[in-house]
Amino acid sequence: MSDYVRWVRERVGHQPIQLTFAAACILDAGRVLLQCRGDDTMWCFPGGAVELGESIEDAVRREVIEETGFDIEVDAVQGIYSRYWHTYPNGDIAQPITTFLRCSIIGGALSAHDPETIDLRFCRLDTLPGPMMNQQHCDALTDLQAGRLGVLR
Repeated sequence: MSDYVRWVRERVGHQPIQLTFAAACILDAGRVLLQCRGDDTMWCFPGGAVELGESIEDAVRREVIEETGFDIEVDAVQGIYSRYWHTYPNGDIAQPITTFLRCSIIGGALSAHDPETIDLRFCRLDTLPGPMMNQQHCDALTDLQAGRLGVLR
């Protein structure tokens, strides 16, 4: 959990809040990199909360290197997904507003040393290792599979 999110949660508890996230759809050789989360063991695209004062692009680069070990470059905006609600395992409720970015690997090495990450896998777009974390990530995957860019949901 980011310092900013922790700070907000200390004030509002589990009450619904809006959170801004950046997530990476990392494509490599026709496969996509997915992360198995430590808090709920569900699969998702790597990414996380945008810190106060941070850009979407800086956030996705920071989160991806922390969670996967890869340096990335942003190739395109897949979409902004904002019509969703998520309840976390600890009871926190949020409207996650997530910018999903198509990204390429430019360096680093696959590493799952982050406590938020149980597993990392490159998967074919039609073969998932398990259920996705929420409908927002399912919809982003569907749009990725269809090759859509600039999606607003």
